[in-house]
Amino acid sequence: MKQPENQADLKKRLTAEEYAVTQHAATEAAFTGKYDAFYEDGIYVDVVSGQPLFSSTDKYDAGCGWPSFTKPIDAANVKENTDHSFGMVRQEVRSADANSHLGHVFTDGPQDQGGLRYCINSAALKFIPADKLEENGYHDFEQLFDK
Repeated sequence: MKQPENQADLKKRLTAEEYAVTQHAATEAAFTGKYDAFYEDGIYVDVVSGQPLFSSTDKYDAGCGWPSFTKPIDAANVKENTDHSFGMVRQEVRSADANSHLGHVFTDGPQDQGGLRYCINSAALKFIPADKLEENGYHDFEQLFDK
């Protein structure tokens, strides 16, 4: 198993916002994230570890100000925790391998697609375009975009 990156190295590699979001469960301001109104074909991976998390095929505009997805690529790649911060009870979503804070999951998503809305911070994600999957080591995900 790969050793986790130490905090000092992460702080150097990530932007201040990426670090705050993934390591300290911060939230980027609504409608400011680079992937909120972004609709190219590809996958979204954990900015910390590169673990595949979400596909553009499951992304939709929920109008909430953050990228929204109906489901993860593989449910095993995310884990959920109950979050009691800010006087609310929510389900926090974290990446399974790096334990990066990603965002939250809500039950107000499209009912015909399972009813979930994964509301994810852009700062927790790195986008890999569909036509660059193989060169970035994500060949296994090309089938998501076979026409």
